[in-house]
Order: sequence, then structure tokens, then C-alpha cells
Amino acid sequence: MQFTIEKEVFLRGLARVQGIVEKRTTIPILSNVLLEAVDGELFLTATDLEVGMKSSYPAEVKTAGKITVSAKKLYEIIKELPEREVSFKSRENCWIEIRCGKALFNIVGLSPEEFPYFPSPDKEQFIVVSASSLKEMIEKTAFSMSTDESKYNLNGIYFKAINEGGLSLLRLVATDGHRLALIQKPLTASHSAELQKGVIFPRKGIFELKKMTEEGEGDLLLGFLDNNAVVVRDRTIMVMRLVDGDFPDYNRVIPYANEHTAHIPRDPFFHALRRMSILSSEKSRGVKMVLKPSLLELSSSNPELGDAREDMEIVYQGPEISIGFNARYLIDILQVHDEAKVRFLIRDNMSPGLVRSEHGEDFLAVVMPMRL
Repeated sequence: MQFTIEKEVFLRGLARVQGIVEKRTTIPILSNVLLEAVDGELFLTATDLEVGMKSSYPAEVKTAGKITVSAKKLYEIIKELPEREVSFKSRENCWIEIRCGKALFNIVGLSPEEFPYFPSPDKEQFIVVSASSLKEMIEKTAFSMSTDESKYNLNGIYFKAINEGGLSLLRLVATDGHRLALIQKPLTASHSAELQKGVIFPRKGIFELKKMTEEGEGDLLLGFLDNNAVVVRDRTIMVMRLVDGDFPDYNRVIPYANEHTAHIPRDPFFHALRRMSILSSEKSRGVKMVLKPSLLELSSSNPELGDAREDMEIVYQGPEISIGFNARYLIDILQVHDEAKVRFLIRDNMSPGLVRSEHGEDFLAVVMPMRL
């Protein structure tokens, strides 16, 4: 195999797969990227058997062929080369020669025959999703994903197509048992049986999907193949294995009966919580909130450090309610809000808090109270 390619193009392609290749694997081939040169195109494929990605880039192919090489080492080499064309040539016994200017590297690869099979989802039924819309949906739910490996069915985001008021909507939900985030946006078509039923995208796949949504405006194609989700954007295909398990009944967690509403300015609330959390206990990050007519009192204390308190003017006319929350959870929720005010809905000092946008109804977050 022999080809030449612009350094910048090659580097961009290798950078994309760095998050996918397995760093500490017992299977050496999973640390490698598969390079296939054919008909003026270079295909780069990487997988960790859970998430896989295949992209194509323009290259001048002299001899077609394929080889696998350490994704990390190849990226480091190409990154340090001068801004010129890179010449790549595979030799006997999986040795590879890389030339650029006066630099010459000889590195050893692995046989492409050992590389895992990557599906070709050509005939799949895809639905079209706006990249910017999906980016916002992931940003507003990803913080609630669980990091506890034992709760494998919470280690991701739940995707479901729903019909509400005659509208087709795509709903994303994430929870770690302490807080929950839900967002829904209109969907042009929901003919996917998998989405109608509901599927869980894995944590790692979510982060790679978010990177794909950040590549400017446009659309993504979303489809399903066996137990995998397939995402296509331009010349890139990503396949991720769906989480095998049932997502909990999140509707039972959402407190629809919270009748007392406080309208709180987002920025002052966000910064006050950050200040209060400085003196909160390292373990619980507990902050006490006292809602009074037109006033919110925030306080925290730590026997080893001291205590702090701050008052805020808010719009609230309900009864006095004193309740404790993990400040980190509230900060995460406020961080993804983009309106000047949020609505904080509560029922009593034992019920979960519900945070909504000041005007919109498509996004909500639930946070469980704590004893302080």
C-alpha cells in the first residue's frame, strides 16, 4: 500500500479517532487504527468493540491496500511533522515507512486481518436529526448520566420517539439516581421501531456523538442495525453498541404536583451556590435553601471550616420552605440553562426540586433533596 496525503487532513482524521481507540486494552489490535487506501480515498477505522468510527479523506493513492498501526503513536508522529505532504508506504511483515520533507520514520504495524469487522449500513432506514438541535439536547442531559459502572443501564442517555399533541418528538433522558434531566425537541420522522420502543446510548458513544454534532450546522442521519446505533455525517460513520437493559420509569420520579414556584435569576443563583459550596462538606456538598416570600436564603456549614450565608431577592409568594440540596447538582443544572431566569418548583421540604426554564416547557431537571 502506498499513498500521499496532506498533513493537516491526515492529522484531523487521526485526532477524531483518539477518543475511540482503547488505551489500556488486553487486545493490542484495538489500540490500532485501520488504514485502507483505495480509489483516491483513505479510510480510517477505529473501534473498542463498543464504539467504532470510520471516516474517509482525500488522498493520492499509488497502490491500494490496508494496514493497522498504533493510533496514538501515528498521531504523535504526524503532529510533529512539517506542514507538507506525507508519504505513507507499507512494506513486508507489516512495517510502515512514513516520509515528510527530510523526516523518515519506520514503524511496525499489525496485520489488518486481525482487525474487528466494521458493518456497512447502506440499506438502513435513517431518520434525519439536526446537528445543532442534538448538540443542545446532549449538553442539557449528559451531566446527569451515572458514572457508577454497576448501574450499567444508567451509564448513558435514553433516546425515545414520542407523540404528544399530534407532534413527533425526540426525547432524551439521563439520570444517576440523584438527579434527572429530560429534554424533547420536534422530530421530522419517527418511523424507527427502535426509537419508538426506547434505546440507551452508551456514555462513551454519547461523547463521540457530541463531537460529531460540533462540526458545524447540518444534519445527522440516525439508524439502527442489530443492537447498534448508526450515525452518519458527511463522510463519517459511527457505530455504537446500545446498552442492554431497561431504563427506569423516569415519569414516576418527576414531581408534577409541585405547586409552589419561585422565579430565580440564573446568574446570581449560580454564583451564590458556587460560593456556598466552598464551605459545604466535602462529601455531601450540602447547601440549605430557605424559600420565603420574595426572598431566598442560602447557607452552608462545615464544622472544620466555618459557615456561610447569602440572601437573594426572588419572585415567590408561597409558604416558607427549608430544604437541603447537593450544590454540585444544582450548579450542573444551572450551567446548561441559557435563560436569564429559572423556575424552581417545590411542594414541601421532603419532595424533590424541579427546575424549568422561565418560558420553555421542553427541558426540565429534577434534583433529590438531602438531610442537612
